[in-house]
Formats: sequence, structure tokens, C-alpha cells
Amino acid sequence: MHERLANLLGATSLAVTDLVLAEITGSAEVSASGAAALVVLAHAPGLGVTELGRRVGLTQSAAARMVDGLQAAGLADRRPGSGRVVRVHLTPEGEQAVGRLLSARGAPLTGVLGALDAAERETLAALLGKLLAALYERIGDADLMCRLCDRHCCTAGAVCPVGQADREAQAATLGEGAR
Repeated sequence: MHERLANLLGATSLAVTDLVLAEITGSAEVSASGAAALVVLAHAPGLGVTELGRRVGLTQSAAARMVDGLQAAGLADRRPGSGRVVRVHLTPEGEQAVGRLLSARGAPLTGVLGALDAAERETLAALLGKLLAALYERIGDADLMCRLCDRHCCTAGAVCPVGQADREAQAATLGEGAR
């Protein structure tokens, strides 16, 4: 029985991912990693290229190429930081693109959830929170997991399950260090 459930989950997650990626890449005319970088920069402006790459799952050299593309499109710019660090910031056009990206991301997700009634959506929210907390234990990187999240809607009136798992993991690490 778990094999069928796992297969259904896999097919659902892949179909939803395909819908979301098609919408977001079309809305700002950027790659999936470029879209994620724009959303990340909206929440954490001024990241260095290497850290930005880590948060979107790219190597430093791939991140540098991605930032080149975002800069060429007028969506981001580089600014000198301390030492050799170069900070990446959104341009006004990049900030507008983030709004389009998050709207484009939300549209197919809202459409998919329309197949469920209110009680089913509430149950699904609780189950997804549990799955995300478990996924955090395996992945261990909230920034990477939430790279395309609309953080405001996730935390408005609720606790983000990934953020909560991250805080608990950090507290546990600090507790182990005190021993």
C-alpha cells in the first residue's frame, strides 16, 4: 500500500512542480534558478554570489553565470562589499519580477487546491507541515527548501513548518554545544 501512495505522491509532486516552473519561468523570462535567486534576494538582499548560489542549489561558478544573466536582464546588480565580496541586489525591475513570480507560482497551486473542499485543505495543510518538517531533517537547509516560497503567506497567522524545524535543529545544536 505504501508503494502506491509513494507513487501517487511522486506523480503529484512532479505534476505540480511542472505547472509551477512553467508559470514562474514564463512570468519573468528567467530560468528556474534565476527565479529562485530573485525570490531569495527579495528576502535577503545583498547576499554574496557564493551564498546566493548555495541558497538556490548552484555551485559558485554556476551562480556567477546566473547573476550575469540576471544583471544582463536588468533584474539584479552587483555592488562591492567588504574585501573581495560582491553583493547582489535586486533592481526595481527585479523587485517587480518577484511580485510576478510569486503570483505566477501561486496561481497553479491555488488551482490544484481547488479540487479539495475546505476541510480537506485544512487536513492537507497539517499533513504537508508534517512532511516538510521531516524533509528538513533530511535536507537540513531551510534556505534551500524555501527558495521559491512566498514567506509572507506562509507565516501570516501560522508558523512555517520549515522555519520551526530549523529553529528546533539550531536549538538542539546549541544545547549539545553547552554540554
